[in-house]
Parts: sequence; structure tokens; C-alpha cells
Amino acid sequence: MNDLTIIYYSANTISPQFYEHTKNALLKAAGDISIISVSHKPMDLGKNICVGDIGASGAKEATTEYIATAEDDTLYSASHFTHRPTTTGVFAYNMNKWSLFTWSEPPIFSNRGRRTLNAMIAPRKLLIEALEERFAKYPKDEMIQLRFWGELGRYEKYLGVTVRETEQFQSEIPIIMFNHPESLNYKQQGERKRLGIDRAFELPYWGEAKDVVKLHQ
Repeated sequence: MNDLTIIYYSANTISPQFYEHTKNALLKAAGDISIISVSHKPMDLGKNICVGDIGASGAKEATTEYIATAEDDTLYSASHFTHRPTTTGVFAYNMNKWSLFTWSEPPIFSNRGRRTLNAMIAPRKLLIEALEERFAKYPKDEMIQLRFWGELGRYEKYLGVTVRETEQFQSEIPIIMFNHPESLNYKQQGERKRLGIDRAFELPYWGEAKDVVKLHQ
């Protein structure tokens, strides 16, 4: 029995064409790993949970020891899903994660060196425990400072909840996160968001940025 479930979450804001590209990449990378999709609108991807507390509801539905969180605007590699945290008390983040800004000319990949939820592998019980503590302290949306409502193991001290440990890993093949006008983050930063220091026009397995960016178009 596989010990990992992929929790895929979507706000359903990306185009149908872009969704098909990222979904197909996810299904290829996942193989026989179970997928639970949590979305604002009904979706035909694994077992679908419509709306709910994004992440928390999916984690409770899973039964495996570990969970990988996935987003609808990220291209995943099979090697990403082979990693497991070193202990059951730590959140693991894949740092071989490259951003592709759809507005950049010429198109280029960059690594910003940030821990992000779309690259997290976590013990299921630890994830549920951490999310339930957050929701218990902030039961209403208006109580939440959105800039601190992010990655597990990164913002706990600002939220006043139990601090969780994190660790980093590097998958053999990178994963690619698209930064695009339909994303929620774009509404906050727009095209002011900066490229990472590490940059590349081509990545192993995925090919050249000028070709990959066409998946969004």
C-alpha cells in the first residue's frame, strides 16, 4: 500500500487549457498515488471535495501516513513524490522548485529559494494538528492576517501557535511553479515580483522556458 496521498487544491481561476496541461503532468508524475482534490468548483480529479477548509478537509479525508500538497499551476516530477520527511515531526520542502513568470521576456526559470506549500511533503497527523490549531485560534476569516497565513513551519510565531520544524530536500528532477495573472498572489504583488538569483533558460526533463511557458498560453 502506498504511504502517500496527494492533496491537490485549486481556486479554479486558471484557464481550462492550462489546467489540462498541469493536470496531465501531475497524473503522469503521481502514477498510482491517490489524489484528493479540494476546490471551489466541482472537479474530475481523484476524489473531489468542493470548497471546505482548503488543505484541512483533504488531509482528514486521506488515510496514508504522508501527504504531498499540490497546486493547479505547478508542474510536478515523479521524483518529487518519492521523498519522505526524516521524522514524523517535521514538514519537508522541496527546494528544487523553479518559478516561471509568464510575463518575463525572454522567458526564464528562476529559483527564489523559498519554502512554499506547493512543494511540501508532510506527515498527515502533523499537518492536521497544525491546521486545526490555526483554525481554532482564527475561526473567522476577518481575524486572519493573510500575509502570515502561509507555509507550515514558517509563520507560527506570528500567528501565536505552536512552532513546527521544517527541513529541505532536493528532488532529482525539478518542479516548476508558474507565476501568472490568474493567481491569488498576483493580485497582491503583480509583476513587481522579482526573479530569483539562480536563473536558467533550460531545465532537465522540462526543456526550455520559452517552450514551457506556452503551456499557460
